[in-house]
Amino acid sequence: MKYSYQMIKLSVFYIILGMNIIGCSKNGAREDSIQGPDIERPSDVGNKPNGIPFSNMLGVNGFDWEYTNNTNAFDDRKFELIKTFTGFRQYLDWDRIEEKEGFYRFSYDEIYKKNQENGITTLACLQIIPQWFREKYYAGEYNVSDRYNSLRDYTPVPKGADKSNPRSYIDMGKLGFQMAARYGNNPSIDPKLIKAVTWGDARDTKIGLGTLKYIECSNEPDKDWRGPEAQQTPEEYAAQLSAFYDGHMGTLGEGVGVKTADPSMNVVMAGIAFPDPKWVEKMIEWCKKNRVKDGQYTLCFDVINYHEYSAKRSGEYWNNPDLNANHGMAPELSNVGKVATNFRKVSEEKAGGLEVWVTECGFDVNERSIQRALPIKNKTTFDSQADWTLRTSLLYARKGIDRVFFYMLNDVNINSDIQYASSGLIEGNERRPSADFLLQAKNLIGEYVYSGTINDDPLVDIYTLGQNKIYVLTVPDQKGREEKYTLDLPGIKGVKIHTPRKGHDSMLSADQALANGKLEVLVTETPTFVEVLN
Repeated sequence: MKYSYQMIKLSVFYIILGMNIIGCSKNGAREDSIQGPDIERPSDVGNKPNGIPFSNMLGVNGFDWEYTNNTNAFDDRKFELIKTFTGFRQYLDWDRIEEKEGFYRFSYDEIYKKNQENGITTLACLQIIPQWFREKYYAGEYNVSDRYNSLRDYTPVPKGADKSNPRSYIDMGKLGFQMAARYGNNPSIDPKLIKAVTWGDARDTKIGLGTLKYIECSNEPDKDWRGPEAQQTPEEYAAQLSAFYDGHMGTLGEGVGVKTADPSMNVVMAGIAFPDPKWVEKMIEWCKKNRVKDGQYTLCFDVINYHEYSAKRSGEYWNNPDLNANHGMAPELSNVGKVATNFRKVSEEKAGGLEVWVTECGFDVNERSIQRALPIKNKTTFDSQADWTLRTSLLYARKGIDRVFFYMLNDVNINSDIQYASSGLIEGNERRPSADFLLQAKNLIGEYVYSGTINDDPLVDIYTLGQNKIYVLTVPDQKGREEKYTLDLPGIKGVKIHTPRKGHDSMLSADQALANGKLEVLVTETPTFVEVLN
């Protein structure tokens, strides 16, 4: 990890800057994301038992250095905070592995192993063309003194190459092979194909460590804020994926493609910035035309993936925005539920039921950000961030999304009003209330699965684990509304009521006896969990 702290901060800043400029898009999905109330209905498509454990809804985005101290040694104290979550999406710049062309160095063996041992699913998101690539193919444009200029987001093809031809992406296909060879489950790879070296450039032939199951190819390839050199059509990105997936069905030679190294590793398509299911449909159509063998076509991805931030947008919100009209929004009031349903529909009808992931979502706490959670009555932005984050997990469980990763572990800068700069779920050495709520929900219902919704306002969800049952009740609003609801529990003599609270590992719990099998609950915008006692 030969990167200075200043360089790391710059890297994070430009990632955030890119996300911020998303708002300038004329066709930005986030600008159009609020189409009026979308209160979840029990009859909605997707609100059905799905067998997905609730713990899958509790992932987070971050960087590998958030596991380490100033000497790059694994930091157990930091890891205790990361153990709050069940998934970690690692933003991994290409040249942190391939600093020199054809020479791969790996620094993540311990991180991936620790994650695996502690039930944390790692998603390695490979992104950003490396310095050697820029110098080799874009020498006339590359400024060595500006390490993080816009070239970093260019599509990973040589200058002038055909972005619709899988062969143009062979370099990234080789990267995928080396990652899968080291961290996948196939120990039988020819060592001659391994190009990994130690920091002293000695051969480093670790094969089949079995600590990484998912790998993501690029990040937001549909971005339009870095210009045409950085943006891809669905068809162009499908061509990239085909090279990365299996060397375009093995036609790009040995040592190219994730599946070439480990057929069991899952390739996750890049999370798209503008969550349009038609983008995925066009990728599928490309595969039907270009990935045909023996009369059958195959897809070049194992997981459908998109990003969406629940928000209200109005006017030229990227330039002196009206903060009253531009802010984060409670998830049930936006259209994120409808979008999730539409992606699930595409998966089931056109992609053989592939898993659907949301790998970026979340809310800021800076009170001048257009992605901020709203202070409501006696609740601060931090409190609302906690409510809305937990409710986002519950919504995606309800809609049948397979995994969720929140943006992000740490703030980039809590004092910045740039959107997504203050979305952190932890701060320093402590969890924020949002992380407290996720940890408490994990501890209570992490192994439970969503089984249905019996009321829409307040929302009343049912989670089950074998014969055990927990009701989750929520007012789907953002104005401090409270509603009374009577749970009809015939034959049940008692329940345990759990309420999320700040600063604790577990919820506040209280036993309550029932009279005539009925329980009246005062439901608020903070979810209440009612555990049926058998």
